[in-house]
Amino acid sequence: MRRQKFHSFLHGMKGYATGFTLIEVVITLTILGFICLIIFGAFRLGLSAWERGESTKEEYQKVRIVCQLITQQVKSAVPYKIKPQTAEGDYLAFEGNARSLRFVSALSVRGKQPAGFVDAKYEFKEGGPEGGRLILYEQKALNKDFFAEEPKEESAVSLLEGISDVRFEYYREEDPLNNQEEEWLEEWKAKDENRLPKALKMTIIRKNQEGKEELPMTVLASLRAFRYEEVRRVPGRRRIPGRSTTRY
Repeated sequence: MRRQKFHSFLHGMKGYATGFTLIEVVITLTILGFICLIIFGAFRLGLSAWERGESTKEEYQKVRIVCQLITQQVKSAVPYKIKPQTAEGDYLAFEGNARSLRFVSALSVRGKQPAGFVDAKYEFKEGGPEGGRLILYEQKALNKDFFAEEPKEESAVSLLEGISDVRFEYYREEDPLNNQEEEWLEEWKAKDENRLPKALKMTIIRKNQEGKEELPMTVLASLRAFRYEEVRRVPGRRRIPGRSTTRY
């Protein structure tokens, strides 16, 4: 009798092992659902991080290209003399402060300007929640006192957007005769200094997608024409036939 009951118990266990109950199927599907959800979430997180990385890379590439253009134009600055209509005398066309910079250059950033010197002005303007903008005003340099007038708005081009701040600094070399030490200044007026700064430093501060300020990007450019000599024409002699007019 006992042996018969034992065989019946084993037969029931074999039947139980050959199938799954509804509860087991539900639990298994739930676990699989959680696993798929975790995998899908990780995939979306990785894709989002990749997209942010590509966007940040493009922004840095744009900032780098703009900085290179500004550096080339600053290095091509010329000691252009303004001839005002008033009797105050000629002065060099270079003026800058912490938020704006204006000078005359032999290189045009826009590339559509006619040949010749251009009047370039960089200015940082604070904006709304997306941040401020770095704007370039560029037009042909004229012989009149164009520095006394503001550049035309139609000549404005937005170079960088969504930035937090832009600051310009100007390097003045040591001048023992005038008791001046070498230092970086936040303002430079060639009209008063009677010369161009030796170098220019521009600091750009950007905000990331979370609205936090990133590490500042600093650009340093030296001005090749910070020293110049004013050349004047010497009255020429009357040419005598048969004689060479070459002078040394």
